[in-house]
Amino acid sequence: MIRHIAVEYTAGIAQGGGVGRYTRGLVAALVALKEDEIYTLVHARDVDPDSAAPWPPGTRRRTWPFSQRHMALFWHRLGVPLAAERFLGPVDVFFSPDFVLPPLRRARGVVTVHDLSFLAAPTFHEPGLRRYLARAVARSVRRAEHIFADSEFTKRELERLLNVTANRVHVVYPGVASRFRPYDPTLEADRAHLEQVRAAFGLHIPFILSVGTLEPRKNIDGLIRAYAELRRRGLTRHELVIAGGRGWLNHERELYALVDALGLGGHVLFLGYVDDALLPALYNLADLFAFVSHYEGFGLPVLEAMACGVPTVCAHTTSLPEVGGEAVLYVDDPKDTAAIADALARGLEDEALREHLRHAGPHQAAQFTWEAAARRARSVLVGTGGGR
Repeated sequence: MIRHIAVEYTAGIAQGGGVGRYTRGLVAALVALKEDEIYTLVHARDVDPDSAAPWPPGTRRRTWPFSQRHMALFWHRLGVPLAAERFLGPVDVFFSPDFVLPPLRRARGVVTVHDLSFLAAPTFHEPGLRRYLARAVARSVRRAEHIFADSEFTKRELERLLNVTANRVHVVYPGVASRFRPYDPTLEADRAHLEQVRAAFGLHIPFILSVGTLEPRKNIDGLIRAYAELRRRGLTRHELVIAGGRGWLNHERELYALVDALGLGGHVLFLGYVDDALLPALYNLADLFAFVSHYEGFGLPVLEAMACGVPTVCAHTTSLPEVGGEAVLYVDDPKDTAAIADALARGLEDEALREHLRHAGPHQAAQFTWEAAARRARSVLVGTGGGR
């Protein structure tokens, strides 16, 4: 039986962060597994489909007659009941990997909800966006036949905060791309790439790395304070390097001001958004990776860091223990600056621990593959798994 699956692919083209990476990784793996399915990838009219490389082969392309802004306005703010099939024609399944689902006429709806921080931790979000997500995601979850969650934690949050019955929620762990791996210093190509990235960012001093959007939920301010404490103790000669695009609530300005107030100018380097192609080398160049977020639906940077074999300090919160397993050094309370500083010091100084984490990280990360994610997702999309 041929099944026609439409995928809302705008995030896969327009977003460089976690949701965009999830969309590209999962859709590419689904297409690689397809048997008699037909995939149509549809995107907003104001994004350039040719900027998404590589485009999944063997798929059809369609363009909504709306921009991203108008899609959000008509479908998710105003709730205009224009069914997606009016523009796409008949489809069997409509899958949205990015939180929200348009109105549907007959298609089975499937939506991925990556986290519910806007409900569980609302102070970390801009009020207008929080109100929008609260309405739009709740409506989309009601509209969906099935929901994909990035973790068991997010599944429990859906049950707790939106009263979703457990049998409608399917945990589809994200995967990690094969380019995230420990570099081999005996290979000329690996050495050359490391030096290229080192020179591009001016990384000539050993450093601690953190990767994540500059938003309050990521607790980058807590990490900076812990780093300042580490320097006060005289325990590090490392710089702190932070890679991540601008978030909201003008948080990046607060972080810059904090660096100045703590006398860390010249020791904390903000790289901004770093292209996917450069991230594996950046992880490999770091002596330690730190991710002490308050709330995560999954925590893709932790997975990427482990895959690259860099010793990792991670908050023991929300979904992160599902990702890190026994392969990271945990901080029980990300609000405890002294505890973060202690973990950073141990992660830099305890050579036996560092050696363990270098080997345990790639082994733990190998459990999360896009093929496994696609097999789980496909069983729901084609109707061989799940069901109300």
